[in-house]
Amino acid sequence: MFVVVPLLTAFYYGLFRWEGTRQAGFVGIGNYREILTRYPLSDEITAALGHNVLFFVGTMAIQNTIGLGLAVLLHRNPWGKRLFQTLFSLPYLISPLIVGYIWSLLLSPTFGPINHVLRAVGLDSWARPWLGEPDTALPVLILVNAWQWIGGPMLIFGAALAGVPRELEEAAAIDGASATRAFWSVRFPLLMPAVGVITVLTFIGSFNIFDLVYALGGSDGGPGGAMDVLGLLYYRTAFQGGSNAIGESSALAMLIFVLIFGISVVLERALRRREVT
Repeated sequence: MFVVVPLLTAFYYGLFRWEGTRQAGFVGIGNYREILTRYPLSDEITAALGHNVLFFVGTMAIQNTIGLGLAVLLHRNPWGKRLFQTLFSLPYLISPLIVGYIWSLLLSPTFGPINHVLRAVGLDSWARPWLGEPDTALPVLILVNAWQWIGGPMLIFGAALAGVPRELEEAAAIDGASATRAFWSVRFPLLMPAVGVITVLTFIGSFNIFDLVYALGGSDGGPGGAMDVLGLLYYRTAFQGGSNAIGESSALAMLIFVLIFGISVVLERALRRREVT
């Protein structure tokens, strides 16, 4: 009801041309051809897709790497483990819209406390409109997203580490392997199922992101569209488009679905094959 029916409805709507809310006629793949070839929408799709890719890569590099590091630290030093797991997971309870609005206030160039602290410690050159410059807007988005969701990979990696047999670690220590060598040679290969799950979930989340970037940069994706993503582009096409907004936005929604679903399946199979080997 909540997945298949809307999906089939969007596919059906995308096959017709619309005049407002009135169905004007069957156009087949006409709406798909229109959004992929008509300027400026065609250029906006390319730019938004590139930003989604960069967001995914940045999230994998920052959020999931730090999450793994935290999981290892809590696994080695279990004191206060439950407390820290709870603290790092608390941002889950906050809506991404609220998180975005809070961070936009914290990063404000006029009264934001972050720039105030930088000036107070003599780092005036570092104080800047973080969300108002194209060079910093997307990295800030990635960092804010990591702040909110870092507890996810931490908990998954923590559960996977708890399942590593202690006998293997003891055998590596007897063989003279250092803690670093034991981790990469013994623990990490056994974490590949968790790595696969986190990679697929991160990819889906990165290409579905909308609410956080909307709160930080508005419907246009910040300065010069530096944070524009496919979710924002769909929003603009559906609610700020022309008379054929229903047809074009439905076609765009189907393209986004096919992209996410297709690559997720490929990723899942490739990572599962790596687990077997």
